[in-house]
Amino acid sequence: MEQEKKWAGTTYGNGWMHKWLIRLLRFIDVRVLYVFASIFVVPVCLILNPGGRVLYHYFRVHFAFSPLKSVWKTYVNHCLFSQVVIDKFSMYAGKKFNIEIEGYDYFLSLASQTPGFIQLSSHIGNYEIAGYSLVAESKPFNALVFFGEKESVMHNREKLFSTTNIHMIPLKSDMSHLFKIDECLQKGEILSMPADRILGSNKSIELEFLQGRAKFPIGPFSVATMRGLNVLAVNVMKTAVKTYKIYVTPLEYDKSAPRKVQIENLSKRYVSELERMLQLYPTQWYNYYNFWL
Repeated sequence: MEQEKKWAGTTYGNGWMHKWLIRLLRFIDVRVLYVFASIFVVPVCLILNPGGRVLYHYFRVHFAFSPLKSVWKTYVNHCLFSQVVIDKFSMYAGKKFNIEIEGYDYFLSLASQTPGFIQLSSHIGNYEIAGYSLVAESKPFNALVFFGEKESVMHNREKLFSTTNIHMIPLKSDMSHLFKIDECLQKGEILSMPADRILGSNKSIELEFLQGRAKFPIGPFSVATMRGLNVLAVNVMKTAVKTYKIYVTPLEYDKSAPRKVQIENLSKRYVSELERMLQLYPTQWYNYYNFWL
């Protein structure tokens, strides 16, 4: 069970593979690689990767799908995940996607104000696309990212972000990222944090989630309530071959309540929004380890 809870946190492949993929995507349609992945890559991953069993359990238990439907949804999930990875590298190759945004006014309103605010993300859909779409010219955007990601991926992110007001804060074991987080919030900037995986710190909060109980990191909620900051949940879901929809949802909580109550209320609002997204897009859940207790 402990083995299943481990998460590598890096994009598959090495530097030369990533460079080859980017060059290839400059000349071919993403759909060609979609088909290749669904026929050759995904079936192999389902056989060799224990994540397939985890996803089957996710559909069978938390959505109460039949055994046959759960198997099919597990296959579809892996196909969609391969497409998300291909889409990410196609962006590195210079290709664009159609983006629809629901709740954009919430983002623009907070971006126009002096205090900073926090965006909470999840490992569903393709959140990285939000970094190229939700940009405020007057307010820097700081994204907390996993330090162990492949160098080629980090390089391409930096290359795309170089023309925007976006900066990355690598999450490091020496906790130096905490000083960067404090600095950007003191300056009234935007901070983006993943709130569905426990990284760096073991402090967590146990919540009801999709007919079960799961642990969520307490850090993002603690950072927000410490300063009484406004919080947005931002999820980017794939809706068609070349189209994504960004959902921007304000997470309201009582800022006058005791701190512990604030953290509890905010975390429950986040989980409620995460559940709403997964009810709409159940096959775009990309946590391939035993998430529930």
